[in-house]
Amino acid sequence: MKITIIAGARPNFIKIAPIIKAIEKKQNEESNVSYRLVHTGQHYDKNLSDTFFEELNIPKPNSNLEVKSGSQAEQTGAIMVAFEKELLQNPCDLVLVVGDVNSTMACAIVAKKQNIKVAHVEAGIRSGDMTMPEEINRIVTDSITDYFFTTSTSASENLLKYGVEATNIHFVGNVMIDTLYQNLNRIFEPLFWNEYQLKTGNYIILTLHRPSNVDEEQSLIQLLEGIDTMADGKKVIFPIHPRTKAILGETNLMLKNILFVEPQGYLNFMYLIKNSFAVITDSGGISEETTVMGIPCFTMRNNTERPETQTIGTNTLVGTSIENLEKLFADFIKNGKRKAGIPELWDGKASERIIDILLQK
Repeated sequence: MKITIIAGARPNFIKIAPIIKAIEKKQNEESNVSYRLVHTGQHYDKNLSDTFFEELNIPKPNSNLEVKSGSQAEQTGAIMVAFEKELLQNPCDLVLVVGDVNSTMACAIVAKKQNIKVAHVEAGIRSGDMTMPEEINRIVTDSITDYFFTTSTSASENLLKYGVEATNIHFVGNVMIDTLYQNLNRIFEPLFWNEYQLKTGNYIILTLHRPSNVDEEQSLIQLLEGIDTMADGKKVIFPIHPRTKAILGETNLMLKNILFVEPQGYLNFMYLIKNSFAVITDSGGISEETTVMGIPCFTMRNNTERPETQTIGTNTLVGTSIENLEKLFADFIKNGKRKAGIPELWDGKASERIIDILLQK
């Protein structure tokens, strides 16, 4: 079996790393399986791309399509044009896509139009929010996928509602958690740890990148000022996304607690999360990692495609208002951590299950 694996953006790199390890393990056991890694170039900043390949020991991509940024349509179109050429030159039996970025959808479409089977890792998750580009990517990808690998029973149920044959749905667990478990003994403190006098439990992690939170400068400033006040003396470490940084521009913010840092590599960032007091984010993936590490997480969104992080894990859905965040954070300060657990099959073996299943096809 020849598998072409697609990676385009930071979350993809984290998800493909254990899948590649699982394939290489099968190769060592003399299974007839090979892979070709295609990096679309959707994330091309070194801190958002190269660093993850180095830290997670992901082999150098066989091909980099180098599409870079652009509008949703420009980026998707550029990926499709480049990947069509790549696939014609390097035929395969299966294209494996992960997550829900533009690369996921674009490469799935190209593969199907060349009559190549598609496997979607992290299939079936839904937020119900059609203003999110990722939601559209998920729906389109799942509408043409052949093999669906889900992180939760709720994702599997979503697919059944869409009319997917039950025999094509495989609840395998969460590959992001595979990567977390494989690297927990390798995480280490960032260079600014001592400079900012950080200690376990004395700081909050903040990440913001979604348009609803960062696209309008004044509302972003109000949100940051509110979080700064709410932190009440605790440092807030904010690895600022290049796009968010550009929106703030040269604005002179008078913040006492928020410290802006560069985007972090995986090993530094997981160290920061594991040792934090709490996390405030608008990322879905981070709410999965905080759930496994038992760190309280406050998600600045009106919906989540990962409901298990709320019902079982440590995640609290906040909405996008600073007032609601202040209220829920105050409740947390007053009552402490709520009881939480780890979702079923988030055990570090999802990637092995995926490859085992594909080799039986």
